[in-house]
Amino acid sequence: MKSSHRLGALVALAILSVSTISACRTAPAATAPEWGACQGGNLDPRQECATISVPLDYNDPGGEQITLAISRIRSAHPESRHGVLLLVPGGPGGTGLELPTTWGAKLPAALRDTYDLVSFDPRGLGASTTADCRIDRADLALERFRGWPGPDGDISANIAVSQRIAKACADNGGALVRTMGTRTEARDMDRVRAALGEDRISAWGESYGTYATSVYATMFGGRTDRILLDSNDDPDPERVERTWNANYAVGVRDRFPDFARWAADPGNPDRLVDTPDAMLGEFLTLAARLDRDPLPWPGSETGQLTGNGLRQALLDALYRDAAFPALARVIRAARASTPLPDPQPAPPEQLLQQRTAVAVGTICNDSAWPTKLSDYAEAVMRSRAADPLTAGLPQNVSPCTFWPYPPADKTVVDANGPANVLLVQNLRDVATPYSGALNLRNAYGDRARMITVDAGGHGAYPSPNPCANAAVDHFLRDGTRPDRDLTCR
Repeated sequence: MKSSHRLGALVALAILSVSTISACRTAPAATAPEWGACQGGNLDPRQECATISVPLDYNDPGGEQITLAISRIRSAHPESRHGVLLLVPGGPGGTGLELPTTWGAKLPAALRDTYDLVSFDPRGLGASTTADCRIDRADLALERFRGWPGPDGDISANIAVSQRIAKACADNGGALVRTMGTRTEARDMDRVRAALGEDRISAWGESYGTYATSVYATMFGGRTDRILLDSNDDPDPERVERTWNANYAVGVRDRFPDFARWAADPGNPDRLVDTPDAMLGEFLTLAARLDRDPLPWPGSETGQLTGNGLRQALLDALYRDAAFPALARVIRAARASTPLPDPQPAPPEQLLQQRTAVAVGTICNDSAWPTKLSDYAEAVMRSRAADPLTAGLPQNVSPCTFWPYPPADKTVVDANGPANVLLVQNLRDVATPYSGALNLRNAYGDRARMITVDAGGHGAYPSPNPCANAAVDHFLRDGTRPDRDLTCR
């Protein structure tokens, strides 16, 4: 999942530049990529792909190298080109090679002409050197990997799953998983910049990509141009992803009323309840019933719909309004104990293994997690009482509880550095809640401006809100930010 940063005052930038140059003297010189056709369908025919070499371990930059796959769609009008806009995927565990096509299609033509759109598959994923922890297939199901406690709040099964995943990655992930982390991704991003021959680079990060981009801007601030951060993670340097997990309670609390209003709308063909206030009780009653008596769900990851499966389905649906009807159909069928709709097909196991290895390696290497299991058990019970929709998930154990390696150095977002950051954020985001985005905004100080959109869901640009779109378009087009933070109703 995500968060952001920018670097420091002229003196600090000078110091950083000297230290960065010194640290990279033993690294191989960047060579220009050899671009060619991309593999896979549904891509813009203009998109081209290449690979570059990056160090497996940046503590030994001249040692073993791995492959990073990159992609681009060049500006169709070089005379209008401002530079490169690096598209930074979410996750951790999201691929990026397709983003010049998919994100590029969202941009106005004038902005597509302003930039070469460039992205990459992060290390461990897709067409880059891939990671595989060889995790048991059953443990890859989100209902298990995410750590939903048992029906009575018991976490013993979660402990067992987390121990198995941590051991699989420690035993099978090798040096690639051990060297993952957001600071490593930032260094990989700078290798992309260097390979493109750019002195400075603009970036558009979404979700976890806001944090990866912020770490880049903190480590390499003098090499940044325009930084757009959409759906922003809390940058707490001590907790990092632990905070993001805890924030699911906040995000669901903020976002569920949108679904409840939709579910009670008299004009809605998928209407579930007479009033919005009734939706909470209806959902909790159904989830409790499914805790006791799951329903068969052929084709789903676990083969049945449990209470936790319904809670996970709710969490997934709250990311975007367009997913509400599918969730409503599951709820209606489950209430009536009639056959459930066909589930969304799971990704291929190979991709699931890659995503999980990258997620575990990044999250566990970014910060240390507490190891006292009784503290987790107590926190889960408190969370269940305060936020029954998330049923203790935000405070539960994870594979990182059992991670055997020390965490990477902390990254602190602060107010020093170039004032070239724009945050855009929905008020009711289930995955990166507004309160966490405010913490990122406050960490940046005057380096940043923030556009708040009175909307729900994950992903605020582009949106149906013309006020927000115009402000972001203006920033990407000529680098001009609003004079002050802006709220778009």
